Amino acid sequence: MIKALRRAADRRRHANGDYAWLFHPYTGDELVVIDTETTGLDTRSAELVAIAAVKVRGDRVLTSESLNLRLARPASLSGDSIRIHGLRGIDLEGGASVQEALERLLEFVGNRPLVGWHLEFDLAILNRELRPRFGFDLPNATIDVAQSYLRRLRRLHPEVERAPRFEKVAELLDVPLMGRHTALGNAVTTALMFLRLDREASAARRFC
Repeated sequence: MIKALRRAADRRRHANGDYAWLFHPYTGDELVVIDTETTGLDTRSAELVAIAAVKVRGDRVLTSESLNLRLARPASLSGDSIRIHGLRGIDLEGGASVQEALERLLEFVGNRPLVGWHLEFDLAILNRELRPRFGFDLPNATIDVAQSYLRRLRRLHPEVERAPRFEKVAELLDVPLMGRHTALGNAVTTALMFLRLDREASAARRFC
């Protein structure tokens, strides 16, 4: 409810602004899968290291239409986070500022629905940076692949509380891991998992 009220307030506030089009209903046939790499797992303090997005149209992942951004080295970059995403300070030299990266992300994503793995984490990080700079959170419709898989799993095993890890779900769905622990690789793998689940759901509806 709070999110819906905030989104409505943002829409009214930006009705005549440069980003008014983001709040229009999407009528196309594309989705955008996003992923971020950060310096930690605390959404209140983690800083962005990389942002990636790839478009999905129909049953195709459009890897030729992707966004892959490395950001300038954040102050909180540490050895622990480097061991996860592999991006050292030297790898981030010349990286985009947070402002530039967010501008490019908004332009790439537009008002298309967003797909992700545990998408709430990515959105929490992105929105924490977006609101003070642009005055709004991402208003897009969302699909969380981890939650979609969990619902599928619970139909057979109602006692299950959470989805398996990313790598295990990819294995179970017979989806290749594309550049694990890179933002773009994770986005492409998530897109493939989404398409596999969507095909299964479509097939099930045909036989109902």
